[in-house]
Amino acid sequence: MRQGSGRITTVEMHTGGEPVRIVTGGWPPIEGRTILDKRRFVRAEQDRWRRVLMAEPRGHADMYGALLVEPDLPEADLAVLFLHNEGWSTMCGHAVIALGRYAVDRGLVPVQEPETLVRIQCPCGLVTAKVTVTNGRAGRVRFESVPAFAYARDAVVLADPFGPVGMDIGYGGAFYGILPAAEIGLDLEASPLGRIVEAALALKRAAAEQIPLSHPGEPDLAFLYGIILTDGFDGGGGRPSANICVFADGQIDRSPTGSGVTARMAVMHRRRQVGLGEPRRFRSITGAEFTAAVLAETRAGPHPAVTVEVGGEAFYTGEAGYWVEPEDPLGEGFLLRR
Repeated sequence: MRQGSGRITTVEMHTGGEPVRIVTGGWPPIEGRTILDKRRFVRAEQDRWRRVLMAEPRGHADMYGALLVEPDLPEADLAVLFLHNEGWSTMCGHAVIALGRYAVDRGLVPVQEPETLVRIQCPCGLVTAKVTVTNGRAGRVRFESVPAFAYARDAVVLADPFGPVGMDIGYGGAFYGILPAAEIGLDLEASPLGRIVEAALALKRAAAEQIPLSHPGEPDLAFLYGIILTDGFDGGGGRPSANICVFADGQIDRSPTGSGVTARMAVMHRRRQVGLGEPRRFRSITGAEFTAAVLAETRAGPHPAVTVEVGGEAFYTGEAGYWVEPEDPLGEGFLLRR
């Protein structure tokens, strides 16, 4: 590809407005026995291709991608690595929703009506997508999460310029700091988006420095991925709860954030704000909604945990092919910051 002789092909989708650039061909061979081995390999050896696809001029600061790889779990139908503006994530619910529909439409799994199961191995573990199928057409997708848990409740961080700020830390395949926007004097409807992003990044930096994280199974998963600012509501009673998730390097999720909703539900369940099977709804900055329900109680190492079902819809936007001309000084990507 660096010589201009290769070509990476993609299928383009979105879930709630959040892009999913699915790599369908042209990516160089990936080494590694396990999916986490593969994630380490692409981070160390192939990160230039992430920049090519995610950054400008082919992408932008809020682009998101999915790279299908060989699964190492025998029960998995497919495996995926997630890529974004900063690097490689461990879980992505909006991409899982898109991949569920994509797998059915591409015949990657035997299709059954009215529902087809697609078992997707993610870096955080196995996630089962349940794809509604009508007359051979894939529709709405629900996925069952890995064990999710409240890592910390009412943790206090000192974040400039806010001073002491309380937040919960939840895990839903990735770790998130979760707090009402009002806690730092912001309003999700009225505050400028730039201020929300700046505040979330300040909180993320402070929490990452001041709250040590550990994952009960894999050290590679123990990092703070994003901050979720909420409207303070719990998504029950027929009224969706609004939230904005700022993750990676200031990336704004257009969807309600599947792994973030999972983390929110785990924290809410731990606080006894939601019971088993009770439906909840969550709304993103675009007005898109995800549904959620706690399916079962379980454990994740020392943590009381739950499995959560999150549902949403994904749509196709096109197909593309990309290459790099060797004389192009900007060919491997750049990002303009806000």
